[in-house]
Amino acid sequence: MDNKLFITLTPGNTFIDRLTGKTKVRIFFLLIFILTFTWDIRIMLPILILSIVSLLSIKPDKKKNVAIIIFVLLMNLFNLFLTWVIKPNYGLEMVGGSTVLFRFTDFFIVTAETLWYFLVRLTKFMASFLLSLAFIQSITPSELAAGLHSVKIPYKICTIVSLAFRYIPDITRDFNNIRISMQTRGLELDSRKSSLFTRLKQYILILVPLIITSFDRVGNIANGMDLRGFGKNRDKTYYCEHEDTQGDKVLAPVVLLLCGILLTLIVLKILYKPLYEVWCPWI
Repeated sequence: MDNKLFITLTPGNTFIDRLTGKTKVRIFFLLIFILTFTWDIRIMLPILILSIVSLLSIKPDKKKNVAIIIFVLLMNLFNLFLTWVIKPNYGLEMVGGSTVLFRFTDFFIVTAETLWYFLVRLTKFMASFLLSLAFIQSITPSELAAGLHSVKIPYKICTIVSLAFRYIPDITRDFNNIRISMQTRGLELDSRKSSLFTRLKQYILILVPLIITSFDRVGNIANGMDLRGFGKNRDKTYYCEHEDTQGDKVLAPVVLLLCGILLTLIVLKILYKPLYEVWCPWI
């Protein structure tokens, strides 16, 4: 994994790492779609716990992950706080009740329904974020392309996604190399010694050669792919995609179960919305 980015270029040796790309992509898409279609905490809370367990199981860089999780959590809590400041009785609209717990003024009140809605909303957001974080750190670009292709996405698009993820660490490395090289030539990028406008101009000077070299690399990659006949056939296989492991076979029924849950949510929400609201009253 790159020291600065959450991009895995070589697969690890944990249970999740050994799964095929198609299993990872299918489970991730299904869980994300389920989180999108429901506000039921009885469904979201298990997904949140599963996301935390999955993230811990792949043994990530704890310092880097804890920092970004705390930052995202604080930003989300701040967003909820601003929502409460603008509309303290927000739970009345969303839940349909107003049980006052604390009353600071006639306008600024804290209700049980508002706190409940904020809890559900926070659970939904953090479940989606942690699930995405675990997914990104457990799949390589090639596995991602193979997994996307397994759900019938055209392989040309899958290849573009794979190349983009593989190219991000190269761009970062080139940017740092150019920045260090220009600093040795007297370019001042220290925030304590130069203004923001000056630093922006200096970074533009760094981006110009970076963009030029990037276009040159893109041309080389395109020529290499043309020479290998890329795009001539209607389908392709992926060297990284191995045969199903024992873990993939164990999770196959889980994929079917998640499909069933998702279809049930879609049918209830679209065709039988009154029944959905009874089953999930805090939508």
